[in-house]
Amino acid sequence: MLIYIVLSSISLLTVALNLLVIISISHFKQLQTPTNLLLLSLAVSDFFVGLFMIFQIMLIDGCWLFSDLMCSLWLVLSSIIMSSSIGTMVLISVDRYVAICYPLHYFTIVKPKRVQVCVCLCWMFAALIYSLLLKNNLQHPGRYNSCIGECVIDVNYIASLLDLIVTFIFPITVIVILYIRIFVV
Repeated sequence: MLIYIVLSSISLLTVALNLLVIISISHFKQLQTPTNLLLLSLAVSDFFVGLFMIFQIMLIDGCWLFSDLMCSLWLVLSSIIMSSSIGTMVLISVDRYVAICYPLHYFTIVKPKRVQVCVCLCWMFAALIYSLLLKNNLQHPGRYNSCIGECVIDVNYIASLLDLIVTFIFPITVIVILYIRIFVV
C-alpha cells in the first residue's frame, strides 16, 4: 500500500506542477519566448508522463484493467510522449548552445516561429516512428497476450535496435556533446 501511495503522490505532483507551467506560459504573452516555448513542450510531455504513470501504477499487480485496444493505445501514446520529451530536451540543448556559443546571433537564428516548427516536427516525428513501429499492435490489439489481463507489445529486434538508436542513443549523444561544448565555452 505504501508503494501505491508514494507513486500516486509522485504522479499527482508531476501532473499538478507541469500543469502550472503549461498554464503560466500559455496565459502570459511575455513568457512566450523561444526558450519558454521549448519548456512548454517539455512540460506538456512531462504532464502526460505523470498522467500515464497512473496507468503504470495499476499494472503493479501485473493485470491490465482496461481493454486490449486501450493497452495498445496506452503503449503507443506513452512511447510517443517519452520520445518527444527526449526530442524536446535535444531542442533545449541546441537552444542553450546557440545562446551561449553565439550570443550575438541568437535572436537572428532562434525565432519563436522556428521553435514552434521544430517542436511540431519533434512531436510528429515521434508519432510517426511509434505508429510505424507499433502498427501491428494497434491493428491486432491483444494478439500477443498470453493470458487475460496482460498488456504486452511485440516489436522485432531490428525495430527495437532502430528505436534505441534513433530515440535514445543519438539524442543523448547530441545532448552530451552540446553541453560539453557549452562547458568548454
